[in-house]
Amino acid sequence: MKAKNTVESGRYVDGFVIPVPKKNLAAYRKMAQFGAKIWMEHGALEYRECIGEDLNVKFGMPFTKLARAKKGETVIFSWIVYKSRAHRDKVNAKVMKDPRMGTEMDAKRMPFDIKKMAYGGFKIIVNC
Repeated sequence: MKAKNTVESGRYVDGFVIPVPKKNLAAYRKMAQFGAKIWMEHGALEYRECIGEDLNVKFGMPFTKLARAKKGETVIFSWIVYKSRAHRDKVNAKVMKDPRMGTEMDAKRMPFDIKKMAYGGFKIIVNC
């Protein structure tokens, strides 16, 4: 498959790395399913939430170390894809104004320590 030129694709990604207590995984999954519904309704192209499975790597820095995961925690790696950064900004503005967000996404009710969540926006440089 030939790689697409990023100027043509223009896609943009919000990425997240989150240490989550294993005992809270059911609550996290419920929250993630809610988030997926909201972001997709407001125009996100993809919404992915992945739980760490093979994290005892012998090369590089393991996600558990990167995320400062404690004993009893695992790492969630997730991303949301948009048409462009401008599209991301529009979708996120709609999401934040959605009244359902106030009741479901209260920081005090999160199944993880929100201060340990890593987040950022990324411009895609290879898109196959």
